[in-house]
Amino acid sequence: MFQTPPPVPPAAVVEVTATRFPEDPAKVPASITVLTARDLAERGATDLGSALALLAGVSIAPGGDGGPAGSVPEFWGLKEFDAFLLVVDGVPWGGAFNPALSTLSLEGVERIEIQRGSAPVLYGATSFVGVIHVIRGLPPEGRGTARLSAGSHGTFGGAVSLRLPARAGTEAMLTVDHDSQGFEDARTGFKRTHLLWRNRIQALDGVVRFDLEGTAADQQPASPFPRVGRTLTDQVPLNANHNPAGAYLNDRRATFTTGYERTLASATLWSTTLSVSRARQDAFRGFLTDVGTTAPNAHGFRERIDLTDVYLDSHLTWLRGDGLKLVAGLDHLHGQGRGRGGDFDYLVNLDGSGAPGAADLPSQADIRIDDRRDFSGFYALAQWQVAPRLIVEAGLRLTRAEETRRTATLDFASGTEEGGSDARTTTRLGGSAGATWTAWRRGEDRVNLFAGVRSTFKPAAMDFGLDSGSLILKPETATSYDLGLKADLVDRKLALEVSTFLMDFEDLVVPQSAAGAPVLVNAGTERFQGVEASAIWRLTHDLAARLAYSYHDARFRDYAKDFGDGTLTQLAGKRLEMSPYHLGGLGLTYAPAQGFTASAEMAYVGAVFLNQRNTAPAGGYATFATSLGWRERTWELRLEGRNLTDCRKPVAESELGDAQYYLLPGRQVSVTARYRF
Repeated sequence: MFQTPPPVPPAAVVEVTATRFPEDPAKVPASITVLTARDLAERGATDLGSALALLAGVSIAPGGDGGPAGSVPEFWGLKEFDAFLLVVDGVPWGGAFNPALSTLSLEGVERIEIQRGSAPVLYGATSFVGVIHVIRGLPPEGRGTARLSAGSHGTFGGAVSLRLPARAGTEAMLTVDHDSQGFEDARTGFKRTHLLWRNRIQALDGVVRFDLEGTAADQQPASPFPRVGRTLTDQVPLNANHNPAGAYLNDRRATFTTGYERTLASATLWSTTLSVSRARQDAFRGFLTDVGTTAPNAHGFRERIDLTDVYLDSHLTWLRGDGLKLVAGLDHLHGQGRGRGGDFDYLVNLDGSGAPGAADLPSQADIRIDDRRDFSGFYALAQWQVAPRLIVEAGLRLTRAEETRRTATLDFASGTEEGGSDARTTTRLGGSAGATWTAWRRGEDRVNLFAGVRSTFKPAAMDFGLDSGSLILKPETATSYDLGLKADLVDRKLALEVSTFLMDFEDLVVPQSAAGAPVLVNAGTERFQGVEASAIWRLTHDLAARLAYSYHDARFRDYAKDFGDGTLTQLAGKRLEMSPYHLGGLGLTYAPAQGFTASAEMAYVGAVFLNQRNTAPAGGYATFATSLGWRERTWELRLEGRNLTDCRKPVAESELGDAQYYLLPGRQVSVTARYRF
C-alpha cells in the first residue's frame, strides 16, 4: 500500500503517490498537486491547514475531536476524519485505524503530494476520497537549518534540522522540533515535541535505510460549541471551555522504519519497506449535554488507548524503453488497538467556570474495547505510452480485510455487565483505469486531457470512543469517475487545471445519537459530484499568484434515519451536513532570494447545513492571512497573521455529542526567524 519514494532529481516537479515511480503530474489521469518546499516557504506554511489553504477541492478544518493540534480534512465534499489517507515518507501515519494528524510535524518537508479521489490500487482499503503524502528530505543547503518563533496567546517554538557527519556511502539527518501553541479559547492549547533520525547506507548492492521517529503531543482540548434548534446557542460565551478542570488529550507515537532498494536488472527495481509503530493516547475530557444549569449538564470520559501498527510492502517496478511501466507487489497492514476507560457526568457553568477536576469525577463504569485489523493485498499497475500523445493506465488489487472486536461495559451503580464480540472478513477486487491525451503542445507548453474511473472499499471507521459497540459496521464502498484538463502555458509559467467528478457512495459511516449517546451507523447511499479549478501563475521569478475554486454537491440518495421520535425520516435529496457548495482561495506571494518578502491570502468556505435534515443553515465566511519579511542569504525574518478578521464560524462537527461543533480558532500573530548554516 505504501513505500518510501525513490529519489527525485532536484529540478524536477514530479509525483510518486499515484504511480510509485517519479512521474510528471500532468501525465497522471487524476487530480494531483505537488507543493514543493519552495511553495511552502514562500507562503510561510507550517501546518497542514496553511499548506493546503489554496488547493482546489480541499478544505482543512483546524482542531476537531482529535484536539487543537489536529484537523479535519475535506475532499470532494466529504468531511470525515478517516475518509482520506495520510502518508508520511511512504508509511501510513496512523496505520490501520485513523490518520494521526495531531502528531504530524512539517519540519524539514521536501514536498507534499495531494491526490483527490480514491487510490484503490496502490493504497487499497485505506484511501477513499484522497491521499496526502508528506515527503521529507535532507537539508537542501549546507549542513542544516534552525528556526525560532513566538506569537500571540503564549505561542513559541523552535527547530533544528541538520546533516550528520557522513561516512563513505552513508547519509544521515537529525531533526528536533518543539512547538507550544496557545489559543483564544480558555484553557486550550498544545505542546508538541518531535524527533526524527534518518539514515541511508549504500550496502548489499543497493540502499539500506532506517528511520527512528518519536512524537509527544500534549493537548488541552477545546470543547465543542452546542447548537439549540436552528442556530448555535447564544447562552454560551464564544471562548467558553466546558471540559473538566485539567482536561488533556495526550499522544505518544514512536516509529521504526527500515527498507531496502536495489536494481535487479537494467530496468527493474525492487523495493521493500517494513514499519513498526507504537502509539498511546490518554484522554480526560467532556462536553455540554444540556444548555442549562441543572445538574448534571455535561458528560465526560477518561480513557487510555494503546495502538500497535505493522506495515510491510514489497514490490517490483519495471521501466521498459517502449513506454511501458509496470508496478506489482504485495503488502500487509496490521493494527491492534486496546481502549480502557470510563465515563462520568458533571455540572459546569455555561461560561466554563466551576468545572470540577479529576479527583471529583470518579468513573461510573469500566469500559473495555479491543480491536484487531489486518489488511492484505496483491496489486499491479501498468502505464503505457500507446502513442506520442496518448498514455493509458490500468490497475487491479485484491484485498482481504479482516477485523475482530470485543467490548465490555461494567456499570458500577447497578453491577451489570454488558458487551459482545464480532468479526468481519471482506475479500474484494478494486481497480482503476484512466487515460491522458496531449491535445496540444508547442515547445514547453501543453494541454492535457484526462479521464479516470475507480472502484474501492474501506472498512468502517473505528475511533475507540467509549460509546463504540461490538458490532462491526458494513464496509464503505465507492465508484468514482473524473474528467479534466491540465495545461502549462506561457513557457510553463501558468499552470491550469479544471476537473469534474462524480462518486456514488454506499454505507457511509455517520454519527448518530442513540438514547442520548453518540454512535456510528451506516447511512445508505450518497452521491458526490462537482467541479474544481485552479490556476498558478508565476508572473516573475519572485512573484506568484494562486487561484482556486470548487463546487461540491454532496447529497443523500437513500437514507432513512430515526431522529429520536420513533419514526424514520427519509433524507434523500438532503445535503450532507458541514459540506459547502463553494470553496475558494486567492493568494499572492513575493519572495526574492534576498530582500523584502510578502504574501497575502484569502480563503472562502461557502454556506453549509449544520444538520442532516437541512433545517439549521450556517452562512459562508472568508479568512485572511498575510506575512511580511526580510531575507538574506543565510537568514530570514517573517511576521505573520492568520484569520486576521477573527472569524469564529463552525468548521467541524463533533462526534462526542449530538449537535456540537468546533469553531474556527481566533486570530493568530507570530514572528519567525530562520537560519541556514
